[in-house]
Amino acid sequence: MKSVSVIIPVYNVEKYLPKCLDSVIGQTYKNLEIICVNDGSPDNSVAVLESYAEKDSRIRIINQKNTGLSGARNTGIEVATGDYIIFLDSDDWMDAEAVETAMQYTEKADPVMWGYVREFPDKSIEKKIFDGDRSFDEKETRNLHRRLAGLTGEELRNPENTDALVTAWGKLYTASVIKENKLQFVDTKIIGTEDLLFNMYYFCFAKSCYFIDKPFNHYRKDNETSLTRSYKSKLFSQWSELYSRIRICIDENKLGEDFHKAIDNRICLSMIGLGLNELCNKASHLQRIKNLKAILSSQQYVKAYQNLDFSYFPIHWKLFFMFCKNRNALFVYILLNAMQMLIGK
Repeated sequence: MKSVSVIIPVYNVEKYLPKCLDSVIGQTYKNLEIICVNDGSPDNSVAVLESYAEKDSRIRIINQKNTGLSGARNTGIEVATGDYIIFLDSDDWMDAEAVETAMQYTEKADPVMWGYVREFPDKSIEKKIFDGDRSFDEKETRNLHRRLAGLTGEELRNPENTDALVTAWGKLYTASVIKENKLQFVDTKIIGTEDLLFNMYYFCFAKSCYFIDKPFNHYRKDNETSLTRSYKSKLFSQWSELYSRIRICIDENKLGEDFHKAIDNRICLSMIGLGLNELCNKASHLQRIKNLKAILSSQQYVKAYQNLDFSYFPIHWKLFFMFCKNRNALFVYILLNAMQMLIGK
């Protein structure tokens, strides 16, 4: 029976960690190596880890100084001995049959992917990615790779799906592909989000993949300490660096012009995330609007919007992105506030 390394970075999550660990220990697939990287957590997370390690010998605790999520994952990759690797955030959890189900497809697909549920304080919402299980041949896998870079054509009808596939969790990776090609996560402080770039490089080696239409992962949205819930003053510059590195990946691997078109569209659609981030800014309304104007006036955004195809967007998105293209920051700001109210943030 082949082994699976589950890599769990741990930082300041003593409240959520037991549910995460219980979900891994309770997997119906038993040949697991559970690597918990304590990333200098200041709370009692390490005590929780130690109590679980006493009960289950599969748990391996790595203690290190704080390096961030990417550094903790990289440490996990370095010490992992499993044939396959799964990443799991320590405030999330998995259904018991996740690993066993994914392992059924490893002979014909790499990576194997599955869906997830967003867990809010008062409700659970499944994120639908595909309708039904999907097997992707080499051509379809290349298109999936391009979709990671950004949406094109009919996909633009749902801009909210831009990042539906980019997460490192919710995937079963072949460990040898990661180790032999020296794939690592780049520090979030540099590129804003680590998962997308990692997957862009991993999919360069993917010839086929499989999607299981079951929401095995549970993505917690009620963690007040989560990095996704605070204002990020450097997000624009970080994402700009991310896009530059994705273009390097595209050029290095000769992925094609359609990938460059996709990243242009990602830049356009990123105004949703950048705008909602700006609403978390404690600055005045006027300063927020000025900040949005500065982003929309930057060279890469002006160029990207010149080439954006508006024909696929529903009317509300068409209006939003038209204001973005015209650099009308005031109306972009108004629509962002309305958007924030609708999504309950």
